[in-house]
Amino acid sequence: MAKITLEAPVFSVEAALEAATYGVNRLELCSNFPEGGETPSAGMLKFLKSEVDIPVFVMIRPSGGNFAYTQKELMVMKRDIELLGELGADGFVFGVLTNEGRVNVAACETLIRTASGKPCTFHRAFDALSDQFEALEVIKSLGFQRILTSGGKNSVTEGLDVILELINKANGEISIMPGGGTKPEHVSVLSKTGHLTDIHASCKIWKKVQTTMSIQMFLFLMTQQLS
Repeated sequence: MAKITLEAPVFSVEAALEAATYGVNRLELCSNFPEGGETPSAGMLKFLKSEVDIPVFVMIRPSGGNFAYTQKELMVMKRDIELLGELGADGFVFGVLTNEGRVNVAACETLIRTASGKPCTFHRAFDALSDQFEALEVIKSLGFQRILTSGGKNSVTEGLDVILELINKANGEISIMPGGGTKPEHVSVLSKTGHLTDIHASCKIWKKVQTTMSIQMFLFLMTQQLS
């Protein structure tokens, strides 16, 4: 029986603790909600690792805006991975693009190497790429374990068809994790591919939803991200 892992993005200690209490399987720890997530503080990670027993993946993003970074920003990202890894981060979430809208292979290689074997997720910088299907192969070859995406659109609902294509093309070799307005009904559709292993979601009411494949109770959690 296949299992779907539910990951919740959290921007505060309260939200993280609530997520763990309600049964979320993994946390994506971030700061700066208005910017869509930036690198959180070391203190927050260290505290949460003493309070929760589920994996905590850490966003590595030095600033908002686009996903093309300067050499100095890349040095900060590398140092953040080193320091947060020492404090117990279970994985890292990042994505680096070139100014032309392609995957910055050299930068991503360096950051993945710095992660020292801990799993890495290519975040929604993927949706800003000029060609998602070409990039899928590049990201897979780099060693990322999953890609967070809304199919190049503003939400999973709008990008659902593209996400289905990506999941089928990935064929289980890398996890395509839908995120961005994810709804319970999306699970029923996407799980039919047989390759849906991760869901990224946060919402204001939690509920249990049985998928059509009866693979796992899908929990939707209310988290007050800005409280």
